[in-house]
Amino acid sequence: MRVLYFAWIRQKTGTSEEEFALPSDVSTITDLVAVLYARGGGYAEAFADPIRVRAALNQEYARFDAKLGDSDEVAFFPPVTGG
Repeated sequence: MRVLYFAWIRQKTGTSEEEFALPSDVSTITDLVAVLYARGGGYAEAFADPIRVRAALNQEYARFDAKLGDSDEVAFFPPVTGG
């Protein structure tokens, strides 16, 4: 699985993307966020308040209960506002 980070989430995690071996107990974006948070450090800071994070699954907005597969791409980014 490919995981992408944008804006302040990228700054907190210290990386813009990574390949991630999907553990067998991770089936949703919520599960993935919990694993990333558990890494501690900048990951814990980035995912401490999931309401401040949005996700895309295979380049489409996704809810956190969306199911994941090994070949998926997940992107995390802050909420987008317009003006």
